[in-house]
Amino acid sequence: MSAPLRVEVPSPGVVLLTLDLPERRNAMTTELTDAWQTELAAIAADPVVRCVVVTGEGKAFCAGGDLGWIAESPDLTVDAIRSRMLPFYRAWLAIRALEVPSIAAVNGPAIGAGLCLALACDLRYAATGAIFSAPFTRLGMHAGMAATWLLPEAVGLPAAKELLLTGRTVDAEEAFRLGLVNGVSAPEGLLDTALETAKRIAEAAPVATRLTVAGLRAGGHRSMEDALQFEALAQPVTFGMADLREGLAAAKERRTPKFTGR
Repeated sequence: MSAPLRVEVPSPGVVLLTLDLPERRNAMTTELTDAWQTELAAIAADPVVRCVVVTGEGKAFCAGGDLGWIAESPDLTVDAIRSRMLPFYRAWLAIRALEVPSIAAVNGPAIGAGLCLALACDLRYAATGAIFSAPFTRLGMHAGMAATWLLPEAVGLPAAKELLLTGRTVDAEEAFRLGLVNGVSAPEGLLDTALETAKRIAEAAPVATRLTVAGLRAGGHRSMEDALQFEALAQPVTFGMADLREGLAAAKERRTPKFTGR
């Protein structure tokens, strides 16, 4: 049996993670969740990684959680379900805890928890045939995997309310208009677009990039003053680095800089 998660390094510093259960529409099975958790831990510990791209094999990005066990176990208590769901949420949302940027290349349907996985990434690009849905209430359940945080962060509270309350499906073009994705590509060009963006990120100064990620995560700063206080610490850190001198020299000499993280 093949591994449920394919890991590739398409360019220096870029890791491509492909959910590889096309026959299950890349649903978050126990096996896929375990593989995801193991790989995310390895990426977090690897100083060479500078950007992560996530996509799905086949026609779907991710159909969401594998919830068959709920129907099969109607006598489970609230505490028992909570004890199972929290580790599941945290395993998949570990991409949000990475210090490096992440990109979702949404090649097809991103549904429920699959939508949340895409939303947990810093950037999102969609194929023209991709669709997005948070159908929780239509299935008789409350939203999970931080949907009530991640969706408002991406599209604003009014649009998020409408999408969560109706559970309706959004196509790629509307997703772009809402700000849910950063761009829309033809299916055959989607991965190239995401990987080119990842390559550009990986070529930037790594410490400056990680500090920028830290400043923008969780919806950015609470106020302009908070942003100024953070930047007044983060920017001086980069001022003392060789990477800044390399960046300035490269700009003056009209060449591509070679950043080392020092």
